[in-house]
Amino acid sequence: MGEDNSALLRVENLEKRFERRDALGSKDAVTALRGVSFSLFPQTTLALVGESGSGKSTLALCLACLEKPTSGRIWFGGKEITSLRELELRRIRPQIQLVFQEPANSLSPRLTALDIVSEPLIIQRRLEKEARRETACALLGRVGISLEKGRQRPDEFSGGQRQRLAIARALALEPKVLILDEALSALDCSVQAQIVNLLLDLQSSLGLTYLFVTHDFAMAAHFSSQIAVMDEGKIVEMGTTDEVLRGAKHPVTERLMAAAMECKTSSSTLRVV
Repeated sequence: MGEDNSALLRVENLEKRFERRDALGSKDAVTALRGVSFSLFPQTTLALVGESGSGKSTLALCLACLEKPTSGRIWFGGKEITSLRELELRRIRPQIQLVFQEPANSLSPRLTALDIVSEPLIIQRRLEKEARRETACALLGRVGISLEKGRQRPDEFSGGQRQRLAIARALALEPKVLILDEALSALDCSVQAQIVNLLLDLQSSLGLTYLFVTHDFAMAAHFSSQIAVMDEGKIVEMGTTDEVLRGAKHPVTERLMAAAMECKTSSSTLRVV
């Protein structure tokens, strides 16, 4: 891959192998990523689409500096980050934030919404107490959570509200990239649409860049400007959304598109009934 100075995030020939043991104690190597290369450009949305086990989430963890690749390189903001030591990675992680499928797993049930959004600022030792509270209040308002709800805990929120809260928390450290790992798949269609509209508004106002990890081809096509299709740890097809929709070449892409159409037809039938 040739160097692209305009890319915010650039991945070159990334590989990730895990070692596992079977019931008898024998070691076995599993390759989760196989020579993955792509570029993510500022203020765009790239959808990473694939079936379960295709390597999407492993790639997301590598990009967020939460898993170390076995080989290959990642550039962020023009800086190669795969060779950085842990102390240096701590300065990078706040700029690349993850939002997961089920926010309840990443939100402390003991904290209020305001405390949850303030927590990253405390960990990073940013701002004084009053400034942290003001920032948290502003972030909750930005994602559509009222100040009254700021005193509630996650179990008092609906699934969509918890996802809004997770987004607010991810924004606390002013990241440049949000990785949305199946962040919409646990929500019903109407709530999905609301969260997508929120994400589009945030992208426009804050200049955010998104990597949208999903198995849902229809949502990827609706939300993203580019699509990369993964299968068995590799990117097997990539292009603008229009290019992929109009000229799918790989069987996995065709299968995902067919599943999306079948799901859409079933949903329409259910609404009619």
